Amino acid sequence: MTVTAKDAAGNVASFRRDPAEVMRLARMGSAHPTRLSFLRVLLRRMRDEGWRFDRPVWEMDAKGVGRAVYRAIGPERTYSLVAFAHDLPADMRSDRVIATAWDATFALFDGTPTTADLDRLQANVPLQEAGRIAESELSLSRANRSVRLFDHIVSRLAEGEQPDAAEIDAVGYLMRTTAVYGSGKFGAADRSVLAWRPEMKGPFQAEMLSVWLTRAFTVDLVEHLAAQKGGTKAARLAPDLRRRLGVGNSTGLGMAPFLIRHPMLLNNWVAAREEALARVRAQESAGAAEVAGLRAALDAARANHAHWRSEHPIQIEKLADLGGDLDRIGDYLENWPGAGARPWDALWCWGAETLTLEGQEALLAMMLEPHGALIDGLADCMDAEEGTIHRIDGAMSASATRAALARHYGWAIDTDYADRSQIARFWYVSEEKLEPRLGERFEEDGAERELPLCTGWLATDMARALDGWKGEDSLAAFLLAHPEHRFMARRLQMAMRHPYAEIRDNLIASDMLPIDLLRCKLAYFGATHFDPRSDRWVRIALCQGMPYPDEMTKEGERA
Repeated sequence: MTVTAKDAAGNVASFRRDPAEVMRLARMGSAHPTRLSFLRVLLRRMRDEGWRFDRPVWEMDAKGVGRAVYRAIGPERTYSLVAFAHDLPADMRSDRVIATAWDATFALFDGTPTTADLDRLQANVPLQEAGRIAESELSLSRANRSVRLFDHIVSRLAEGEQPDAAEIDAVGYLMRTTAVYGSGKFGAADRSVLAWRPEMKGPFQAEMLSVWLTRAFTVDLVEHLAAQKGGTKAARLAPDLRRRLGVGNSTGLGMAPFLIRHPMLLNNWVAAREEALARVRAQESAGAAEVAGLRAALDAARANHAHWRSEHPIQIEKLADLGGDLDRIGDYLENWPGAGARPWDALWCWGAETLTLEGQEALLAMMLEPHGALIDGLADCMDAEEGTIHRIDGAMSASATRAALARHYGWAIDTDYADRSQIARFWYVSEEKLEPRLGERFEEDGAERELPLCTGWLATDMARALDGWKGEDSLAAFLLAHPEHRFMARRLQMAMRHPYAEIRDNLIASDMLPIDLLRCKLAYFGATHFDPRSDRWVRIALCQGMPYPDEMTKEGERA
């Protein structure tokens, strides 16, 4: 994505953050969702276009076993979440990707399924990878109950009472997904089938729709079971408590390399967000509506922080930092905007000097919140056509190649890769699940199958191999002699055109935290309440505080 937009305040280029600052793991691992997050983009579109929602099928027995269909009916097309609820023994419930049974399984269907479609899906979707789905299915997913909260809500509602709000806040969801597969996996429709549709053009829109409709299913299921148990005295879940519930997710190493393997897509995600921040900073003044919107965003951030729980030492420290930073932001806003020029830029510069990384990235999200008219259109720039292979420009000279490596990979070339701690790990694909994993280079076998995700090391090797080549020598001649560097040469030239394409940290160092990669990607999805369970997997919540299908209107809903 080439960012050239200007707003009424003039050229915003001088307000954009440098990639060397933005593309560091510690900052990426402090990311917060924004109004450009994919879930928010989807909900805004559906609200603004007047989509309709219904539940034409609800075939559930007294134990909550059966099937249901939730439809999202747009101006041109309809999408249906087909949900299957199962009676899962407790000893089979697992968050691991290698599980073979789940409390619920789902497929997002392209259109409205017939009875024959439902029967076909019922024979296959509960099997997940072992089943067969077709191009009419856009995603495949599964979820397990958060048993304690699920049973608590059913029991309370069955008695005609509301569940304990503290219990809801402690967990935040009735079910958590362990995988949401799309983009052609296991027979589902390929990305190319959807990319031309306006409502599906943006990243992960089918997956976000599946998760959002799954949330409605989880609430309907607890209310159904409560009614079966309590009869006429059973209550419905109160709207304010209902809003606090999202959909959980457990995400591990399988997702971590995505940002490395899709540099153009990563660039476009980050460039859109950075352009949004720059546009806000460039505003000459702060209007009353925008100031009120910022204060409301701070209130929402404080409420989110109050309900955010984690037992991981890293996240506990980050939550403490965030709490202190939110108080500092509140104090600063007491006398803001004041009479100075460019108050938004002054606010950002103050935050950059005063706040921790966690607080800075939270401030970024808050500053974007009241500026929808200024920045929401950037969501249309966040996809990428990655199907075309980037052709290497072989005419590039050796001197230009060296200069480009120094400019875009100087952070890596200065690293001492003779230090074992700098090459302590390696990425590979497991034979068991064909998913990315992280090995310990000097403790485990398999380094000979290493994936080319150690971009810094590869750049350094290429820079060293260029030593001795004359400045006027062509890159084509160099690659003819050293074909092992073709991958890095292609990646270098992509980075030259896409400034936010490369993560500027050593991805195989002993102290690298994969959870930083996970949090960055999940924040773009719209996730909240990041709760690392180790340095390699994290639990999050999606959709908390968002409207349900029956609440989607053009007026009054935050999207």
